[in-house]
Amino acid sequence: MEKLSPRTLAQLLDATPIAVLTFDRANTVVLANAEAKYLFGFHDEEPLGKLVTEMIPSLDSVSHALNQMIEVEGRRSDGTPFSAAIALSKVESEDGPLISATIRDVTERKQVAAKARRAKAEAERVRLDAESDRISAEGVKDETERVRIEAEQVRLKAEEEKALAEFKRVKAENEKVVAEGVRVNAEREKALAEDVRIEAEADRERLEVQLHQSQRLESLGQLAGGVAHDFNNLLAVILNYASFVVEELSIASKAPEGEKWNSTLKDVEQIQLAAERASLLTHQLLSFARREVVQAQALSLNSAITRMEQILRRTIGEQIHLVTNLSDDLPLVVADPGQIEQIILNLAINARDAMPSGGTLSIDTSVRLFADDAPPSPGLRAGSYVSCRVSDDGFGMSAEVRDKAYEPFFTTKPRGEGSGLGLATVYGIVSQSGGHITIDSDEGIGTSITILLPEATQSAPPRVSEESANDASLTSGVGTVLVVDDQGALREMTQRILTRHGYAVLTASGGAQAIEIARSHDGVIDLLLTDIIMPAMQGPEVANEIRKLRPDIRVLFMSGHAQPVLEAEMLLGTEFQLVEKPFNQATLLENVRRALTRQVVLP
Repeated sequence: MEKLSPRTLAQLLDATPIAVLTFDRANTVVLANAEAKYLFGFHDEEPLGKLVTEMIPSLDSVSHALNQMIEVEGRRSDGTPFSAAIALSKVESEDGPLISATIRDVTERKQVAAKARRAKAEAERVRLDAESDRISAEGVKDETERVRIEAEQVRLKAEEEKALAEFKRVKAENEKVVAEGVRVNAEREKALAEDVRIEAEADRERLEVQLHQSQRLESLGQLAGGVAHDFNNLLAVILNYASFVVEELSIASKAPEGEKWNSTLKDVEQIQLAAERASLLTHQLLSFARREVVQAQALSLNSAITRMEQILRRTIGEQIHLVTNLSDDLPLVVADPGQIEQIILNLAINARDAMPSGGTLSIDTSVRLFADDAPPSPGLRAGSYVSCRVSDDGFGMSAEVRDKAYEPFFTTKPRGEGSGLGLATVYGIVSQSGGHITIDSDEGIGTSITILLPEATQSAPPRVSEESANDASLTSGVGTVLVVDDQGALREMTQRILTRHGYAVLTASGGAQAIEIARSHDGVIDLLLTDIIMPAMQGPEVANEIRKLRPDIRVLFMSGHAQPVLEAEMLLGTEFQLVEKPFNQATLLENVRRALTRQVVLP
């Protein structure tokens, strides 16, 4: 049976006219279709993650009644109760047993039944009253009239019995016909139910596979982000303290009889190179985990591809023919320019490795419009998207490889020839940019990877110039900097770099201490240089509090894992500046200089 897409699966579940809730052993809702959201009154929010007992309070006491139809009280999101007929069934999943509940609102049915009973009782009362009145009236008639009436009643009774007999005969005939119809319908429904069961089982299996893959990627992303954050702090210390040693050894090696330091100098330089390569890996991990700091802007995808064309030709080699087909009047997209180049380069390298004997690498762009009822993928908004497709005619991928293509460290290349972070990095960047990525590949035919990025609603950014960029006092390091970092080694390293280049430095190990220094320091503090991720009080909050005390102070953030906090604090505005860890002396000093230099926007 052909696999259904996640969108088709969602549509099938939402097309079911019966409300369906699925919850785990902790009574937490993990699945709800559209009918369930409507039944329980969830319009602007999702029931996922809520306790099912909030919607069906008595479910704990009847959860043993599997495979039975029971009637209990349901409760909508606004607290309104209703009568619910519920059937429970147990579903085994890889994460443990789940309970699936199908729910029908039987409130109206009960009301109709109660109304019918009341009407029947009222009719019976009226009949009895009428009969009593009739008997009273008959009592005043003479005996002859009574006899005549009794004779008439006997005749009517005989006719009634005759009519009843005829009715029973016709009824028996009708029941026979109905029974035959019921039998035929039962056979038809049995066959239909079997088809539905088979399709539902197939859909469930596909859904479980997709859910498992999504959970696996999310878990890997969280792990990768956490590891990268810790490594960036360590690498910042390694890189900069190694640079201190290199400076001293370089001076010593130039002194008389300083040749003895040359081998030691080369050893330390190798430490620097290894740390820089490790830094590249952490950036790739953060891209996959969607935790890398993105300084996005409106840009032209066509321009980015054109700028990289010469680099791509040198990268893929002469045996591979590069073909570009870029659509005219392509809208802008909002993305980090460096990340866009990273996407294109990673895809080109993968295509090159898939064509060891040569071939054709094609890059084309286009615009794709998706209506409200036909989004590019579940979870993405309808609208205009810019499409970039990178295709090759190499050896392609198997289904097993495609399923694992986005996982970090998964690679089909020989050991030592690939990190397994290429497609993982692309996946993370595209997801972080609000886009979508698909892989179409067949073994022996080739691979096409399509990336969709939402069209930008803003124009390209203006050119920015720095007034007094060559100011000698800034270059030489004039000013007072307050450094805030909870990591002692990083704090001391940063202080050492700034002090060596002429800055006066104040240090604090956390937000509370930094605020006290800002309050009590007698002199001017020109710049707040603060880490973003810290215990108790995070960098944005520290900056806001210190700005209340010193409104003119400039702020420069530093972090190796800042994206979630920056998004939460809404700091990606025009005043936002960040130096990413791990940084070296030159990068730190340049960012400090820029933070202390007034920005001027050119027309």
